[in-house]
Amino acid sequence: MHSRDSKALACYLALVLMLALSFAPAAGAQGASQVDVLTVEGAITPIVASYVERGIETAENDGSACLIIELDTPGGSVQVTEEIVQRMKAATVPIVIYVHPQGAKAASAGTFLALAAHLAAMAPSTRMGAAHPVDMSGEAMPEAMEAKAVNDAVALVKGLAQPRGPDAVAWAELAVRESSSITEQEALELGVIDFIARDLTALVEAMDGHEVVVGDQTVTLSTRGANVNRLPMNAIEGFLHTITDPNIAFILMTLGLNAIILELSQPGGYLAGVLGAICLLLALFSLGVLSVNWTGLIFIVLAFVLLIADVKAPTHGILTALGVISFILGSMILFSSPFARVSVNLVVTVGVTIGIFFAFVVAKVFGAHQRRPTTGSEGLVGQLAVARSDLDPTGTVFLKGELWEAIATEGVVRRGEQVEVTESDGFKLRVRTVVAESSSEQSIVQRK
Repeated sequence: MHSRDSKALACYLALVLMLALSFAPAAGAQGASQVDVLTVEGAITPIVASYVERGIETAENDGSACLIIELDTPGGSVQVTEEIVQRMKAATVPIVIYVHPQGAKAASAGTFLALAAHLAAMAPSTRMGAAHPVDMSGEAMPEAMEAKAVNDAVALVKGLAQPRGPDAVAWAELAVRESSSITEQEALELGVIDFIARDLTALVEAMDGHEVVVGDQTVTLSTRGANVNRLPMNAIEGFLHTITDPNIAFILMTLGLNAIILELSQPGGYLAGVLGAICLLLALFSLGVLSVNWTGLIFIVLAFVLLIADVKAPTHGILTALGVISFILGSMILFSSPFARVSVNLVVTVGVTIGIFFAFVVAKVFGAHQRRPTTGSEGLVGQLAVARSDLDPTGTVFLKGELWEAIATEGVVRRGEQVEVTESDGFKLRVRTVVAESSSEQSIVQRK
């Protein structure tokens, strides 16, 4: 009995040990922390603001150790930037701005976001600064309005930089007033950032054990060995963010205008009109987000008016040339703010292509006007016919399978002779004799 109890106890202990070993890895996996990662590239727009807000909410709900925002931006709307800053400050999860990859920048609005974060880091060969306010339309602001905008931005950026020390505050003011920019090494020395990390893995390891203040609480980050959970833009955010690229918006607008012109010139198909309307609507959305320079847009519309006018009333290409010039000028200043510019090569290529197309159309129209009509009563002039009766001076001729009443303008025309139509007057033709032998068709007519 005692022996049996001993064996049962040994089996029980072995089973418990096996279960403990099998659950040990699972427990370790559950205890591993997680960091969520967003990737923001391009201008700071309302779509980016929506993406960042969704990322913060996800990180809060997931209980992530922190939210890292990989940033590479030339700047963006001041209003949108302030909305993102407010959401970052209200977050209950630590937020880290990471200027990445190498060669990236956190210019203008990006500087405000970096200073608003609980932690900031930069990859090697990156830069930050140049935060002087500019008019989104590219137009120069009145002096009083510019001073107001600068002072307001200085107050905001100094407040954001204050937790980072006096050196960071002093530089932040210079970034706004004088568009000062700094490298990652200079930013680290001034206390503007907390780390220089070559990649995301190095950043996650470097943050481990670092204390940050989130709201009114001090939080110690535990990120060593953390799982990285990337949160890309969803399909709608990605699409809208893509079309807000100035080059894409420019192409959409050009395609839309050309499609609408094609539909108006050859109505009835509807496909070109529908596609043109869709492209124009998407372009208008992009223009609204990017704050278009209306002077440039007027130049572009004028260009298409000139091109259409040259098709309707050909001027030997003069209006087409002026239209191309107007198109290129308008496109160059369409997005004149520093973070939203259209590629010069793209503008010239599209402008020249449109010019060649409309020049071809104008040449065809001009050639059609120069050709002798081949239909209607005017198309009968110069045609050859055969007299079916003597024309002295009136009679009948056979032309294109029909009998016509004709008047001879030069002497008497005998039946069977070939004549040429010199004039058409309703259903009556004026003809003259052709000095040539009768054709085989004439011989057949005579035999009949």
